[in-house]
Parts: sequence; structure tokens; C-alpha cells
Amino acid sequence: MNKYLEIAGNAYYGYADYLLSEIMYPSWKNYFWWLVGLSLLVWLAEIIFPWRQGQARIRKDFWLDVFYMFFNFFLFSLIVYNAVSNVAVEAFNDLLAWFGVENLVAIEIGSWPRWAQMMVLFVVADFIQWNVHRMLHRIPALWEYHKLHHSVEEMGFAAHLRFHWMETIIYKSVQYIPLAMIGFGLDDFFLVYLFTIAIGHLNHANLKITYGPLKYILNTPTMHIWHHAKHLPEGKFGVNYGLTLSVWDYLFGTAYIPKEGRDEPLGFEGMESYPKNFWRQISYPFSGRKKD
Repeated sequence: MNKYLEIAGNAYYGYADYLLSEIMYPSWKNYFWWLVGLSLLVWLAEIIFPWRQGQARIRKDFWLDVFYMFFNFFLFSLIVYNAVSNVAVEAFNDLLAWFGVENLVAIEIGSWPRWAQMMVLFVVADFIQWNVHRMLHRIPALWEYHKLHHSVEEMGFAAHLRFHWMETIIYKSVQYIPLAMIGFGLDDFFLVYLFTIAIGHLNHANLKITYGPLKYILNTPTMHIWHHAKHLPEGKFGVNYGLTLSVWDYLFGTAYIPKEGRDEPLGFEGMESYPKNFWRQISYPFSGRKKD
């Protein structure tokens, strides 16, 4: 137990120092300021080239979404995630050792070229996320968390990171074992991270982007708007589950773009009773007072 408490304490203080350093000392490999820079760039594009001309530059719930962006990417890690995840990983490794398993690596790619390692991580991680995303829609208990992301009524870049903190735990937990079984030789997948954040921002932005034939590979705002549509095709739990890649939806029959969705109403049935402020939203799945 003392070992786990020490790991939690080191993770907490280590991340606090890291976050302070990120904010105080900008650099080219700085997650905090890259997030700020990408956000401002996409927001500027929304202002100059808006798809929905009548949507305000400071759209509905804009500042709430901006808060979620920083909370989910930085504050949540500081408050709990980093410490809990480090303890969980150590406990999992101890469990494996108890069964005599010392190394999960099944595929060693440490000797592969850097670009190949990055590509494998990107594709495998995205496919896992696509499947988790489907489960967030299909399993009622998980949908209660995912409703938060779908409570967006006007799309904009910051809606990308409006989601419940429990989703981080779900995604990372499901990803951990498959990725641990691949022997990545890189400690730093910075470019992959930036690429996925940029595409995610664009998918939620008030922009009309189609990418031409690449739309069958990369997700687009004109595709993702239908994922957030309030009215789904009959019998469907959801459509267009892709986070960065759209190819999974085309391969597995969940792609859906019936027409231009610029003015399509967003949300979910019964969202009129969904909470409107941060604290009530993050406590909603635990409240036991759900009305919809």
C-alpha cells in the first residue's frame, strides 16, 4: 500500500511541476501552448470562413466548452487522473507478475523506422477509440457519460473537448492492454498527438471542409455534424463514430451523410432537461435523477 501511495504522490507533484513548466516556459514541444495555438487558429478560421453564417462568433456555451477543454486536458490530470492511472498501471503489472507474466509485449516494433512506429500507434489507437465510441452510444450506462458531449447545441472547435472526465478513464483503460502489447520504441508521439487534436478541432468547427477523396479516410466537419444530429436514422444508436479516421465507418457500415447538414438540429431526444452548468453536468450520471 505504501508503494502505491508513494506512486500517487510522485505522480501528483510531478504533474503539477510539469503543468507549471508547460505554462511558464513555452517551447516547440509544449502541449499547453500548442493546444492554445491550434484552438486560436481554428477559431480564426471559423470567424473568417463560417459554414453557418448566422452563428455568433462567441456561440452558445463557448466559454463552458473552453473551460472543458482545459479541464479535460490539464486540470483533470492534475486533480486525479495522473496519480490514479500510475497506481493502476503498477497494480496491473504486479498482478501480471503474480501470474508469472513479466512482459506484455507481443509485437516488438522498436527497431522499425520512426514513421512506421508512429503510423502503427495512430491507426491502432484510432481503431480502438472508434470501437469505444460505438460502445458509448450502445451501452446505456456509458451513454449517460457520453450525453455531455452531445449536449452541444451549436458546433464550434471547443466542443471537441466537451466530454465527461469518465470518458478519459474508459478510453485509456480499454487502450492500455492492446497498446502495451506492441513494443513501441518511442517515448514521444508528439506529432501524432498534434495531428489528432487538429483534426478533432476541425471536425467540430463551424467550417465546411470535405477533403475531397480523402473524406473516405479522414473525418470531416460535414460528416461529423451528423454524428451530433438530434434526429438519428430509425433503429440507430449513432452514426459516424470516427474520431480522426472516417475509414472505419465506411468499412463497417456506420457512415451516414444523407444531405448537407449545415442547419441540422443538434443534441439528443430529451436534452431539454439536461443540466446546463459544469458541476451539474459532471455529476449528472451519478445523480440518480435522470429524466430522459
